[in-house]
Amino acid sequence: MIGLYLEEIEEGRVVDLGSHHFTKEAILAFATQYDPQPFHLDEEAARKGPFGVLSASGWHTASAWMKHYVASNQRAEAKLRAEGRVPAPVGPSPGFTNLRWLKPVTPGDTVTYRSTVTGKRELKSRPGWGLVFTLNEGFNQRGELVFSFEGKVLTPRRPA
Repeated sequence: MIGLYLEEIEEGRVVDLGSHHFTKEAILAFATQYDPQPFHLDEEAARKGPFGVLSASGWHTASAWMKHYVASNQRAEAKLRAEGRVPAPVGPSPGFTNLRWLKPVTPGDTVTYRSTVTGKRELKSRPGWGLVFTLNEGFNQRGELVFSFEGKVLTPRRPA
């Protein structure tokens, strides 16, 4: 996570990942390719749908989080390299829990994403590695929580 080794990651650390603006065109394009439900594809159908308005696919909201997570890691790693440090490689994720889409994301919304470290532990089954736990959230421009999930990522310990 952000180029840091397990020993360097502190519980409670908040990483601001960035913001993503959702346009009608992007919502339609994503839904057409990945989630072709009427309330993601057509304004008239959306008015009769569960949210009463055209809304982004939850997977669109999630993929925007991933885009900003990757970019945030890349920026942090570049900064560490510029300081003469070797960043820790990003390990794989063994999964996530409690994925929630709490409010629809509609055309014109801007979602700001963040990741908060909620814990970490060493892995006895994988010497040299630990597991970092995070709460990942997205807030719209009104400050309303629209998206969240609890993540996990394998993170290396600093080499001896």
